[in-house]
Amino acid sequence: MNGIRDFWRALPTEGRWLLSTVAIQTLGRGLTLPFTIIYLHEVRGFDLALSGTLMGLIAVVGLIVTGPGGSLIDRYGARRILIIGLVAMIVGCTLLAFATHPAVAALGLILIGVNFGVSWPGFNALIASIVSGDLRQQYFGINFALLNLGIGVGGVIGGFYVNVEAPETFTVIFLVDAVSCLIPMALLLGPLRHVRTQAEPPADGETVESSGYLQIIRRPAVIWVTLLTFVAMFVGYGQMEGGFPAFARQFAEVSTRTIGFAFAVNTLVIVLFQFAVLRWISGRRRTRVMWVMALVWAASWLLLGSTGLVPDTVAAAIGVLAFMGVFAFGETLLQPTVPAVYNDLASDHNRGRYNAINSAAFQGGAIAGPIAAGLLLDHGLEAVYIGLMVVGCLGIGVMALALERRITPAVNGIVEPQPAVD
Repeated sequence: MNGIRDFWRALPTEGRWLLSTVAIQTLGRGLTLPFTIIYLHEVRGFDLALSGTLMGLIAVVGLIVTGPGGSLIDRYGARRILIIGLVAMIVGCTLLAFATHPAVAALGLILIGVNFGVSWPGFNALIASIVSGDLRQQYFGINFALLNLGIGVGGVIGGFYVNVEAPETFTVIFLVDAVSCLIPMALLLGPLRHVRTQAEPPADGETVESSGYLQIIRRPAVIWVTLLTFVAMFVGYGQMEGGFPAFARQFAEVSTRTIGFAFAVNTLVIVLFQFAVLRWISGRRRTRVMWVMALVWAASWLLLGSTGLVPDTVAAAIGVLAFMGVFAFGETLLQPTVPAVYNDLASDHNRGRYNAINSAAFQGGAIAGPIAAGLLLDHGLEAVYIGLMVVGCLGIGVMALALERRITPAVNGIVEPQPAVD
């Protein structure tokens, strides 16, 4: 692939439909994601502890639903399960828009969690059924960049629009989030209605090898890639809404505006560099790419740690912004490779469950990360916190090398040369 034009031409029609709407779909999520806890606490008047607990429902419910969701995807197809999830999301956002009582907010957030639990394995299974090989890896990377673009633009628009003194502004953004779900639903009911992710029923006399969760997680390759995913989420995304802002405020002593700009830098780096990174990693061993990503992330955490040595200075602010830029570059290496490994290990009979395991590891790390950050930073152990992040990053590199010994070259992104034809 020499460029975005060649990539686009290589995509089947279904892939073009799905990819062309990603940024618009996620715009609504970007409008609400940074402001939900502000809405619950400052607009609806729930105390901060209750608001935080309510926010945690999304991740907890998503984690609970992911396992059954993966099995249902394999049995009934990703399209049907994704539609159910989108309906839950629409109802959940609508309830949240008018939630004046914690019970109503809880129900809305539970329904949003249901969608989160099935959307990751569902959309990944859908993508994997549409594209394959190196094209699949590139698709995952570009999809990630567009997702970040939509969320980033939504966050900026939301920041300018919402006002805690005007509760109706929050009602509007949650309703927009609900309406944005109609776009993927229209695709699933229209252009993508013929896409099958479940395998064809076996012919008479044929048997299908058992591939339940127990059989899948016993595979050494799955164990290593799942551990790698969990640790990557623990030291990565699990810190973005908790550990990173807390460290930046308490120890680097930068302004909230600087933290906001740091997230903008993150989005900008991903959008600008993702396709160039995809061209660079094409045909390279995915595990080696993960190893490079681990070193990049380790460097980013050391950079953030250094800001604590010069608190409340311009150097600290620059360091915080640089941390997010370097971290984002590591993301462009991670996101195309890990989902591609999971889906190349899977078959059509168990693709939903493989992606559910990926999702569960992601969510588990994202839940554990803020808890560890809160405990360490609350006790003033900022050096231990940074050290733990760096050790975790280096651990990712070790696990990537262990994974390399347990997967085939094809699963690792190496395309075998075709024999010459006379």
